Amino acid sequence: MTLHPTQSNEHNGAAQASEQSGQDDATYMGEQSAPHAATHTDQVATSTPAPSTQQPIIEINDVSMIFNIASEQLNSLKEYFIKIAKRELFFKEFKALEHISLNIMPGDVYGIVGTNGSGKSTLLKIIAGVLEPSKGSVHIRGTIAPLIELGAGFDMELTARENIFLNGSLLGYSKQFIEDRFNDIVDFAEVHDFLDMPMKNYSSGMVARVAFSVATATIPDILVVDEALSVGDFLFQEKCERRINDLVEHHNTTLLFVSHSIEQVERVCKKAVWIEKGHMRMDGAVDDVCKAYRALDGAEHE
Repeated sequence: MTLHPTQSNEHNGAAQASEQSGQDDATYMGEQSAPHAATHTDQVATSTPAPSTQQPIIEINDVSMIFNIASEQLNSLKEYFIKIAKRELFFKEFKALEHISLNIMPGDVYGIVGTNGSGKSTLLKIIAGVLEPSKGSVHIRGTIAPLIELGAGFDMELTARENIFLNGSLLGYSKQFIEDRFNDIVDFAEVHDFLDMPMKNYSSGMVARVAFSVATATIPDILVVDEALSVGDFLFQEKCERRINDLVEHHNTTLLFVSHSIEQVERVCKKAVWIEKGHMRMDGAVDDVCKAYRALDGAEHE
């Protein structure tokens, strides 16, 4: 299945998580597009003072995300372009998110729950600036460190040493900053013996270690974690949770957390939002949301 956002999609959203930079204030906006036609919107980014406790650090206003899906399965990119050139390829719309509105305050620790394909990862990508919404807007007040897709921002042909500098630069770190924090990053990731090995030879858990270590080398205003910890061993997961707790409790970092483990969401988070089939089903205390989610999941399996 081929997915095509009806908005201009892949821009270097990621993070501006650098101690040398000031707070970022960015708005991602979208307009509802006509079926099968791509529309382009402007992203407005302006610098503002540090966020106050009175206003949300993340404002999600009536956000919808629509993808175009090819109506037939094609076996090659060549066949795909031939069909397009001959105007023989047709698309149908898939609504990944519909009318999502949510305000997240500084220091909030939010879990996002929902079944596979419910739109959780799409929402995080919009918040991180990787995707622009088809409709609505997202307003961000602060710096973001995203851990969204395992291996994103890495060149697997390069060594871990080289990738630490590459990924750090994509997150907005200066070369001097990375050099100053390099040993701390390696120590936390526990990859001393594999530092000069190409990352294509790393396990998914080792890749997650390096990604998490680089993303949390500084103190971001917002940390976005999407399944990144689910591939690591449980000892490293506990280590990551301790660092997350330190960021939240001592530095007022806002956390958005997605995990397959509902128990992990309950353990890490204080609030939760339940996304199901692109719609927001519930928003509130993590225990209440997870209880309702479990009840529906149990009913569907009876």
